Amino acid sequence: MKTTIEIADAVLDQARAIAARDKTTLKALVDEALRKLVADRQKPKKPFKLKDLSYGTGWLSPGYTPEMFREIGNSRRDDPDDLSWMGPPFDEKKK
Repeated sequence: MKTTIEIADAVLDQARAIAARDKTTLKALVDEALRKLVADRQKPKKPFKLKDLSYGTGWLSPGYTPEMFREIGNSRRDDPDDLSWMGPPFDEKKK
């Protein structure tokens, strides 16, 4: 089937060079490339899954509990230097 498409000059130059190197025609090269692209796009994609990099129970440090994080989220700290909510060794207020 004949059709007309627009191809960027740089891409066309590269395709012509590859076709010449491989001793084939530009038509055959484009046909092969399109077949591979169509086949690849028809394959079902694996869903993206993050690698589990959690440590131990998944908390950043032993001893931290969900309640501590809830308290952090629900508390309103007026003193940015007050790190007591972080527990030891930060539970002593800076002076």
